Amino acid sequence: MTTLSAAPVISRQRARAATALSVLPLLLLLAITFAVGTGAVHIAPLQVLSIFLAPLGIAPLQAYEEQQAAVLWAIRLPRVVLGLLVGAGLAVAGAAMQGLFRNPLADPGLLGISSGASLAAAMSVVLGFTMFGSYSLPVAAFLGSLLATALIYLLSQDRGRVNVTTMLLSGIAINALCGAGTGLMTFLATDEQLRTITFWSLGSLGGATWPTVISALPLILLGVVALPFTARALNALMLGESGAAGLGINVQAVKWLIVILVALSVGAGVAVAGTIGFVGLVVPHLLRLLTGPNHRTLLPASALLGATLLILADLLSRTIAMPAEVPIGIVTALLGAPFFLYLLRSGRKELT
Repeated sequence: MTTLSAAPVISRQRARAATALSVLPLLLLLAITFAVGTGAVHIAPLQVLSIFLAPLGIAPLQAYEEQQAAVLWAIRLPRVVLGLLVGAGLAVAGAAMQGLFRNPLADPGLLGISSGASLAAAMSVVLGFTMFGSYSLPVAAFLGSLLATALIYLLSQDRGRVNVTTMLLSGIAINALCGAGTGLMTFLATDEQLRTITFWSLGSLGGATWPTVISALPLILLGVVALPFTARALNALMLGESGAAGLGINVQAVKWLIVILVALSVGAGVAVAGTIGFVGLVVPHLLRLLTGPNHRTLLPASALLGATLLILADLLSRTIAMPAEVPIGIVTALLGAPFFLYLLRSGRKELT
């Protein structure tokens, strides 16, 4: 009876998964077109398409001005591409962490990645770290995220094996320590340094340039592309570690691989965009309710929806109070927190 009653649910989840993987790429394309065309200099959708096709020698579908093309290529497109990368990286990392911990409320921030990056960034600002010029703050943030992750690796070792519970508790402790260190740096900072630390810690894509995009692209893309290949292992881990091992999964290797890929992807994202919350928490949770727990669908769908949502959140952050810009972390928190509370309140009844 249980198998027969579960069959319609699985069938509906598979249909929703197929629909999601068909619709989400279209939503992402629409979000990109809308985002690159919206701002102080308006660019119509046909003008956007014409600008993209111009390097191929194709006649424009709608006439546009050179100023519009310059704004799109130099300002808007790198910002949108960076939002796409960071959103996809955070969402995929969140889905992978939730699968690893077998907890839909898990988040990449649990490993101390974001807090380690924040502490290193604050220290670079206050202590005047300028070895890498304009890239000094992102480099420091990335190194901080890797050091925090490496420390948690060491603390979570138990006779050569990774203890997930110890890793989670270590992450909470590292978060607290890094938070205290960031608070100390904030206390020691001058007014100008404090503004820099505060704006960075709230998240922003305002500093996006093509060099910034290129610097973050390999590491974030590595996580976005490689983590879906762990889908079979994550599905097996839903049965528990012993059950996964019985299916031929090298559980310890999978743990290390997932944590390293998450650290690289999230660390690179935090380094170039600051701390952006709720994307890695809400997106996988929503998709799991819609399409089911199969990571073969959940991971790629999370990348697509995370990219779309962060592009739209950034669009809202830069247009809602023009000419000023609201930090994107505030926007994602204001939108994500109530929505997540609604998901927790409504439960799974309507979606199963």
